Amino acid sequence: MTHDNDRHKPALTVLPGGKNDVHEFASLPLDRKLAMLHNFSASRRMELVLDDPAAAALVHAFQPQELYWLVEEIGITDAQELIALASPDQCRFFLDMELWKGDSFIPEKAWEWFGYLMELGEEHVAKLLPELDHELLLLFLTQEITVGGGIGDLINDEERLTEWDHSFDDLFFISYRNSRHAQLVGALLDIIYRHYHDLYLELMEGVKHELFSEVEELAGQFRSGRLADLGFPDPSEAAALYAYIKPAMFTPARDKGDVFPTLGSQRLPVSIESSYSLLQRVLAAVDSDGIYQEINYLVNTALVAEEASLSDTTTVQSVMERVYGCLNIALEELSGGDEGNGRDIVTGEYLKRLFQFGFSLLLDLQRQAAEVKSDNYAANKALKGLKAKRPRFYRGLDPDHADGYREFRTLADVQTVKEFLRILESGAGD
Repeated sequence: MTHDNDRHKPALTVLPGGKNDVHEFASLPLDRKLAMLHNFSASRRMELVLDDPAAAALVHAFQPQELYWLVEEIGITDAQELIALASPDQCRFFLDMELWKGDSFIPEKAWEWFGYLMELGEEHVAKLLPELDHELLLLFLTQEITVGGGIGDLINDEERLTEWDHSFDDLFFISYRNSRHAQLVGALLDIIYRHYHDLYLELMEGVKHELFSEVEELAGQFRSGRLADLGFPDPSEAAALYAYIKPAMFTPARDKGDVFPTLGSQRLPVSIESSYSLLQRVLAAVDSDGIYQEINYLVNTALVAEEASLSDTTTVQSVMERVYGCLNIALEELSGGDEGNGRDIVTGEYLKRLFQFGFSLLLDLQRQAAEVKSDNYAANKALKGLKAKRPRFYRGLDPDHADGYREFRTLADVQTVKEFLRILESGAGD
């Protein structure tokens, strides 16, 4: 007997290991390789990629987000071979993710990441430098060096009497602000000086004369533009994701247009460990890259709204589970559990609106919970989860009665909580 979910599994199965399996994978066309990789653990994906005869082309075919999350899941130190194969655009995405918290540049992370890149060798760094914003390099160097001298400048007495650490050209004079970073920064400047002399002159003048705050603002604008192209909204737009819409007044549209322009479709960064839900069956049946783009956009939007780090796979997993859960709850409620109706709904209505509908059902539970009190320990734990900024399901209400919280997954979860609150309101649960 064939189960529905078996129909959507890849016809080719790559086994856990062995030379024959590597050869089997290598014989696939590029698009099939990319599809197959989603079925394996991070470490196995890296093994298959690195053993592939066309490893560089395969890595370059990853969307920047996919490669970044793979590197994060493996660990930066263990993923150096993958980073070495990354394209300049992919490396720039790594830096966009790692070197910023909100609108603020993080010098410590910059030192750490430039250290990783320098370990890959001069050739790699020299290819990457032209692709980086000059403002980003300037932000990094401003925190690491002091510069004297300059083109056409008369050296004043203070600069003349200063004992500078180094000069590449007897025109600009450099002192390192942090002796621990001096070797790394000096090596990076040496590459810039020898390969891109005009850039070197620009950076030296910038370190000496530009205001850090102004350079930070400009670099942040360039970064935001790139992230918007990849489906990351600005914070004000992201915050609207959690806006309440009245469930009783919601009717799903049937004429969804184009989703939004992004640079290619992307699969989700981490797996959802759950039963084969209505949402998953519908997505498998529709099999639309555009809908997967929408889901990724929802995940990105939620992460931006929560100011979460994309390098935190635990947070990404939690946000993904919330997105999947709210979408599944909305689909179960609106379709009556019918898969055909579900397909019509996801192809006709924007997933953002479906998410808002599902999340609004949880906000209704939250408002109801705010009016309820209990002296019972377990009941209070359940109420605490419901009263959180993003309502969560208390696992003590699951059949195994485990402690702790999880995201809402199904309409049955909503109904379980409704019944729990009804019992508390009646006084029977005290």
